[in-house]
Formats: sequence, C-alpha cells, structure tokens
Amino acid sequence: MKTISKSIWLNIFLTLCVIQIGAGAAIAQNTTIKGTITDARSGETLPYVTILIPGTKMGTISDVDGKYAMTLKETYPTVKFTYVGYLNIEKPIAPGIDQVINVKMAVDASMLKEVTIKGKGRYRNKDNPAVQLIREVIAHKDENKMAANDFVEYEQYEKISLALSNLSDDFKDKRIFKNYQFLFKQQDSTAMGGKVMLPAYIEEKLSQIYFRKDPNAKKQKVIANRRAEFDPKFVDNDGLSKYFNRLYEDINIYDNDISIATNLLLSPIANSAPTFYKFFIRDTIKTSTPWLIELGFVPRNKTDLLFEGRLFVTLDGKYGVQNAYLTVNKDINLNFLRDLEASLEFEKGNDERYHASKTTLAMEFALGEKGGGLYGQRVVNFKDYKINESRPDSIYKGPNEEIAYNPEIKTGESFWASARHIPLERTELDIYRNIDTLQKLPSFRRTMDIATLLLAGYKSFGKVEIGPVNTFYSFNPIEGFRLRFGGRTTTELSKRVYFETYAAYGFKDRKWKYFLSSTYSFNNKSIYHFPFHYLRASYQRDTKIPGQDLQFVQEDNFLLSFKRGDNNRWLYNDVYKLEYVREFENHLSYKIGFTQWSQRAAGILRYETLDDEGVLQNAGLLNNSEANVELRYAPNEKFYQGKLYRTPIINKYPIFTLRYNAGLKGVFEGQNRYDNLALNISKRVYLSQFGYADVSTEGGYTFGSKILFPLLTVHRANQTYAYQLNSYNLMNFLEFVSDHYASVDVQYYMNGFLFNKIPLLKRLKLREVFSFKGLMGGLRDENNPANNPSLFRFPVDEQGKPISYTLSRQPYIEGSVGVANIFKLIRVDLVKRFTYLNNPNVSEWGIRARFKLDF
Repeated sequence: MKTISKSIWLNIFLTLCVIQIGAGAAIAQNTTIKGTITDARSGETLPYVTILIPGTKMGTISDVDGKYAMTLKETYPTVKFTYVGYLNIEKPIAPGIDQVINVKMAVDASMLKEVTIKGKGRYRNKDNPAVQLIREVIAHKDENKMAANDFVEYEQYEKISLALSNLSDDFKDKRIFKNYQFLFKQQDSTAMGGKVMLPAYIEEKLSQIYFRKDPNAKKQKVIANRRAEFDPKFVDNDGLSKYFNRLYEDINIYDNDISIATNLLLSPIANSAPTFYKFFIRDTIKTSTPWLIELGFVPRNKTDLLFEGRLFVTLDGKYGVQNAYLTVNKDINLNFLRDLEASLEFEKGNDERYHASKTTLAMEFALGEKGGGLYGQRVVNFKDYKINESRPDSIYKGPNEEIAYNPEIKTGESFWASARHIPLERTELDIYRNIDTLQKLPSFRRTMDIATLLLAGYKSFGKVEIGPVNTFYSFNPIEGFRLRFGGRTTTELSKRVYFETYAAYGFKDRKWKYFLSSTYSFNNKSIYHFPFHYLRASYQRDTKIPGQDLQFVQEDNFLLSFKRGDNNRWLYNDVYKLEYVREFENHLSYKIGFTQWSQRAAGILRYETLDDEGVLQNAGLLNNSEANVELRYAPNEKFYQGKLYRTPIINKYPIFTLRYNAGLKGVFEGQNRYDNLALNISKRVYLSQFGYADVSTEGGYTFGSKILFPLLTVHRANQTYAYQLNSYNLMNFLEFVSDHYASVDVQYYMNGFLFNKIPLLKRLKLREVFSFKGLMGGLRDENNPANNPSLFRFPVDEQGKPISYTLSRQPYIEGSVGVANIFKLIRVDLVKRFTYLNNPNVSEWGIRARFKLDF
C-alpha cells in the first residue's frame, strides 16, 4: 500500500509539474498590444478603426477615443489597421511581451473619389471627407423631408410598453412577491433591462395621418386606442399616458433637435452638427442599390446633450438617410438615463424618396448604475403611404389630434390582432390581463394606498379621502401652532356632486378657520380631470399673507412655515365665491365668477384712514365684491393630473392668460368701483445645445380712482428660503403696490453647456441656471394714499416707518446665478437685488434653494 501510495503521489507531483511548466510556457507566449490610432495629418483620434491579425479571423475595433487593446495567445508577425477613406497599414508585433503600438493613418485619395466626395482629407472639419459628406446630407435635408411633398398620408401604429427592469433573482424571490410571480418576465441577460423584468404598462394606438404642405397642417385621426389601466383612485391614466409619450417622443432625424426624456439633443444632421460632432466614414456598402456610406459620429464633448451612432447615407445624389442607429455616451449629462438605443428605418417610396417605415426608441431609467430601473420601449410603424393626393380642407380642421372612435367602446384583442402592424410578444399581451389581476389583490391595493398617501398626501376611504397631510401642522407668527384637518368626496359617492372641507385652529390667536365647497360637474366626470366643466360655490374663513402667490403648494404647507425677515403682516379673510369653469379639447378655457370678501388686517398691519383733522383712525373691515372673467389658451398643453394640482408637461407652445376683474361698489357692501385687466404670456424657448429659457411677460392696469390699496396689485413677494419661480425672491411681503405695471421673468437653463467643458466639474454633471426678473409700474395720484386722506394708509412697522411703496421710474430688478442638478435634485441660487436697496429691512443678496427633478 505504501509503494502504491508513493507511486500515486509521485505521478500527481509529476503531472502538476508538467501542467505548471506548460502553463508557464503558455503564459510566456501571451502578447498584449494596445495603442491609439490617429489621423496622420491632424492628429485627431479615429474611432471604430478595424484591427485584424492577417491570415486569421481575430480582430477588434478602436473605441470612440481611438484606443484599442488585444491579447494574443499565439505568435503572429503583424497586425493590420483598416479604415474606410484611409490607407491600410501593417505593424510588426514583438512576440511574448506587452507593447504599445500607436498608429498614424493617412487618407486614401482614391477612396474619396469613389464615394464622390472630393478633398485631400484632413481630420478637421476643413477638407474632412466625412464632414463633407454630412454637409451634403444637411444640404439635401429639405428635399428628403416629408414637407418636400404637397400632401402625404399614411397609417401609423404605435406601441409603448414599460417594465421594472434589471431585477435580481433575490428581489424576485422575496416573500412579498410570493403571489406576484406571474408578473415577472425572463429574457436574455445581455439585453437592455437585464435578465428579470416586471412588465407594468402597455399602450397601443392606431392612427391615420394627414399632412399638407401649404398651408402647413398635420392631422392625426386616432382610429383606436388601448392601454392597461390602473384604478383611477390611485393613478391618472390619461396623465400617465401623456407623460410616457412625452418621455418617448417621435424621433425625426431631419429635425435640428430631437426630444429625449423632455430634453432636446442635437440631431447628427442638424445644420450646426459639424460644430458639435466628429464624423467618420466607416464603410462603403456596394451590395445595396444605391450604394450606401456608413457614417459614424460621436460628440466632441461626451457630456454634452448629443448622440453617438451610425448613419447609412444613399449615394444617389440625394444623400438621404436609409437607416440610423442612435445611442448616447455613458457620461452624457442626462439624469437617471442608464441606457438608450434608437433605430430608424426608411423605405423608398414611389416618389423615389425614403420615407420612415419604422422607428424604435428604448430607454432605461435608474437611480444608479446597478440595481432596478424602469425600461421603456416605443415602436412606431408606418405603412400605406399616399403621396400628393389632395384632401378637402375639412380634414385638417380642429385639433392636431382628433379622436375618431367612441371612447366608451373598448376594443379587444380580436380587433387588435388584425389591426396592429407588428405582433405583440406573449409577455406584452399578458400585461393587459396581469394589470387587471393585480388590482384585485388586496396586498397590491394596500401598497397603492400607502404610495398615494406619501406622494399625493391623501388617504382614501372609498367615498371620501382625507388630506392633504402636509397641511395638518404648520406655524406662523399670528396663529402660532396651527392644526388643520380636512378631506373631500370622490367619484364613488357621486360623479356629479363633490364636496370639500377643512377646519383649522390657531393656538395663539385662538381662532377657528374653515372652508367648505360644493361643486357640480356638468360632464359627469371628475372635477379634477381635463376637461373641466363645473359650477362651484365655496366659503372660506382663513388667514393670508398679502402679496404671496404660491403654485403647486398649499399656503399652510409645513415647509413654508420657515420664513426670513419680519413675517408679521397678515390678513383675516371671509371669502364667498361662485365660479363657472369650462375647458375645451383644444385647450381653450374660460372662467366666470363672482367673489365677495371681508378682510381684516392682522399682525402689525392696520387698515387706517385720516379723518378731517388729520388723525389716524381704524377703518375696520374692507368689504369688496368683484366679478371675474378669465380666458386661457394653452395649445397642445399636456399635464399629469395629481390629487391637488395638474403638473404641466411643458412644451414649446406659448400660453396666454387674460384676466378681467370688476369691482362692484354697493353690491353686498362692496366699497370700490374699478376695472382691472391683466395679460400674461409665457413660453419655453428651446436653444438647442445652449439649453432653454422659460420666458414670462405680464402687464396689468387698474382703471378707476380712489381705490383702496389692498384692491390694487400687491406684487408677489417671497420671504421663504425656497426659490419661487413666480415671485420676487428678495422682495418683502407688501413692499410694492401698483395700479399699472409690466414685468418680465426669464429663467435660463444651460443644461451644463459650460460646466461640461470644465474637467473638474463635468463628472458631477452640474448644470448652470440664470434668472432675471424685472418689474416696472407705478401708482396714479388718484389712487395714492398720500394724496387722498380717505384711502387706507400704506402700512408701517412698529417704529412707524413705511413698509409699502410705489414703483417710480426706476424698475425693480433682481437676478440670480445658480447651480442646478446637485444630487440630481437641488437647485441653489445666489440672488442679487439691484434696485430699491434703501428700503428698510431689504437684503441685497440671498441664497435660495429649490427642488427640481429633471432628466
């Protein structure tokens, strides 16, 4: 046994020695080569160069920075570098050692002639054959666009689906998902979205599209629409659909800018594309008729809002795009975007032009590089093109998108099986059934209930819901500690009649405040969803800060309890209001109302007049009755309807708002007769690579004489530490009063265009933001309390010094510079006030912060 044992161990030892020697020999033969490939004349790096080992199928390509690396396990004498438009080059390899082989490639003049582009080829924009080719594409854009035809008509099918993505097996197998295993989808682990996905949403739409060149019009008639819907008690399905379609918008390669996740990225064939992109000829495809040139492109700066990818350009003298593949660099300054892939396919029509046949856009959003995310894909297919067939003008009238089917009739799978252009995958078909099943599970409904409470602030109890919870507790100098409790009815009680109420109590002033409203819906729909059509009557007794105008938050929100400076000018209001609201599908709306209120000053604010002897006396209550009319037009407006507010999904179209208020003296004790007219125009201006600007202009005029100052325009001020878009952030409450004014507000977001050029900052993906707010106005003598003893005096502070003023010839101006996208959530501004610095208790400088969630 000992002899056998020794023999076995000897054989094992010898075998290990042989293996070790062989392995050492094999390792010794490994050769690693790497380097950078550049243009011989310009020194610019060349991406996507093909690197081959002659006589084998081994090879690789250089990356976008022209770098490459290969490990060879055997001995090879040379390595070959090939690139369309350049001369091939071979370099010797020293076997058995790691080495750097940098390559400088020279332009092949004969190849340039073959692709019908002249030039000696220097990798700069000047004399660069790839740039000359893209300039030809740009020059021929107009004749390749749909607008090159007088009329175009086609059928369009679109599908958008979303799923929770990149889920781990551990996540899937958690106990909480024991009853939800039917939801999960398995796929190839290398695909975008990861191995395990949880499909969550799908929508299909079939439309007929009509385009007319002159006068320009494009009409989409929706023939059918189908989507997986959640319980409207938790989710605004219409708003969700619009939001997803805003994220996954149509891609038109011929537009200068392409919308990706609400941001505009410069198209690779935009007029200014050669300034921001690098272009490279990658291949000539002679098997296609006409011949195609494969043109690669990458951004000059990886963090800029630009694409990278490939274009296939026709060499038929029209330089049309036959195919396009788009993605983005992993370092791009887009929030939460983990991956993007887009493909555009074109087919030649009877008019010899290439028309879109199919576009696919897939994006995955996530908080980090690893872990779960949200994967979405939108596919649009086009067929049955009809070119230059005239249609009557009636086809193009009305809104751009028109519903041409009865929404009450739900289309089922039998219809869609024959109507859709592209068959659904089995997992996509299952989404419709799975969502219905999911919403019947008590555990899922509990989860949605909790999520609604946390995000929207309301807890549903079926026919009523309680909230908003962020107003249950707040504090201020007048009321001290304030508790509030309220709620409202839902569609489960009635689709016609709605009630809303709250009660609040201040422990310092020991006063109750309350609100009650009753609303009747004329269209038998929820009064919180578009289009509004209702009549509402309400009564409110509560406090208010004069000159504070908040958007998307309640005034007694706990977070707004913290304010700078003196916050001791308040009002007690009793307000009766009757209003009729009507919205139309084209987003024209109007509001007609009547308001009567009694107002009493609180804190250090006093409503006082001068008697005949010039002695101040308390004026008591201010009673006012007012008729109100508002017209608003917001073409193509889209929004997500929350529990409290409609959150706008801003687009390029302007919004017009005209308001008229008439003071009715003698009606319900109204003390003044006046007419107030105000117009506001706001618009987002897109500036391509330089970001965008939100511009708002407003003007107002109050007609009448001897009008009490609380009924004039008290300009919107902000004494919180939050940056408020619609207020003057370094103006004090009640600081300026006018009876005529004009203002402009510009918020300019550069989207990191400057910071992306600074090496130490671009990795942080910060973004620059600038603002300017200017206000001109004044107060006519007949409305100035200094000239009219019977008018309410402007308020003063505890020392008797004025705290309210009129604007003179000098405008009120403030501006700010800020850094946005801090932790992808926060905007911080350094704000400067430029004028009226001698007014008491004003700040010339201030720091304000704002939560701003952007892609």
